[in-house]
Amino acid sequence: MSYTQTPSPNFNERKTVLRYIVLHYTGMENGEMALERMCDPSAQVSAHYMIEEDGRVFQLVDEDKRAWHAGVSCWQGERDMNSASIGIEIVNGGHDFGLPEFPAVQIEAVIELVKSVMERHGIKAKDVIGHSDIAPGRKQDPGEKFPWDQLARAGCAIAAPEPKNDALSGDIEQALVQIGYSLEPGLDAVIEAFQRRYRPDGILGRLDAQTKKMILDCASSA
Repeated sequence: MSYTQTPSPNFNERKTVLRYIVLHYTGMENGEMALERMCDPSAQVSAHYMIEEDGRVFQLVDEDKRAWHAGVSCWQGERDMNSASIGIEIVNGGHDFGLPEFPAVQIEAVIELVKSVMERHGIKAKDVIGHSDIAPGRKQDPGEKFPWDQLARAGCAIAAPEPKNDALSGDIEQALVQIGYSLEPGLDAVIEAFQRRYRPDGILGRLDAQTKKMILDCASSA
């Protein structure tokens, strides 16, 4: 896979083991503006890669360095997600620009890039996550239109759990923590993040029977 090298000054040294991939949308009007911002030292943000709508891939930060993409976040108890992950920005206007669809050629490039990063670093499909997963209530990207199911079929993410658990017993907070979520943003925010990731057609921000079953089943296979 070929990359256009567009070095960003916004990085430093990793402080922990690399074990996750975090997917984002840029949330800006276009890719050119997003690339410019991530290469601006005063912005103090960056990512390892950015994928344009036409499938072009830009590398901003070397994989062995710590890009600044995760912000205040937590997953599976890890609070320095910048150190623990590869950040991939996907050009998409996001919620501020009408949440457009992701072009097929762009998603094909996302899958190819994610697979290559997984192979290089031994990252598992369950450890490919969204920004909204690690920062519930603060971030919504890559958003409910992102085709996680397509990535799951390609083996580079996990699919939404089938709600097979007929018994609605179980500690939901404990289950969410077992999956990887931090409860600090509040239970409703975490449930909304879970729904955005696993049930994008029903984002309620509150617990219902189907969501409870999905959370329990997801935790049992985590």
